[in-house]
Amino acid sequence: MVFLCAMNEEYVILVNEQDEKIGLMPKIEAHEKALLHRAFSVFIFNEHKQLMLQQRALDKYHSPGLWTNTCCSHQRDRESNIEAGKRRLQEEMGFVVDLRESISFIYKAAFDNGLTEHEFDHVLLGEFNDEPKINSEEVAAWKWMSLEDVKEDMSLHPELYTAWFKIIFKKFYEQINTTKNEGDR
Repeated sequence: MVFLCAMNEEYVILVNEQDEKIGLMPKIEAHEKALLHRAFSVFIFNEHKQLMLQQRALDKYHSPGLWTNTCCSHQRDRESNIEAGKRRLQEEMGFVVDLRESISFIYKAAFDNGLTEHEFDHVLLGEFNDEPKINSEEVAAWKWMSLEDVKEDMSLHPELYTAWFKIIFKKFYEQINTTKNEGDR
């Protein structure tokens, strides 16, 4: 079930710090009031362990033209994290794959336009080895990059990346390295 307001805007799920639903609110209003709400970020890797990045469309209401993870958005009421990730992956990148849940955490990032992302973000992982069929209303471009190259480029050119991707990537990168190092023992 999709909840839309008069301006055809979706509602987000307001949550507490334990990710328990406490209500619904129009997306823009939640971002104007900086209220904590549920979100997800999809990270798609290929067989070479490269991450698929997307460049946000140039006319997005915030962070236009910046590079970010494969796709991200907000869950709809009664939609699981995985269902939401698959839906948005299809809408933005034109394909669907199996996803699995990884880390989740709370972050807050303010934007120049007065909006604030205050999200309980669920990171979802998947694998894909083809070219996406991007939705040009959502995505300007895409590319594959190794995690090491993303980390280096992000440190050299942080202004090219979305605020949430920089926060998520740091946590995600550390988590991957911890897991990899433990597996090497």
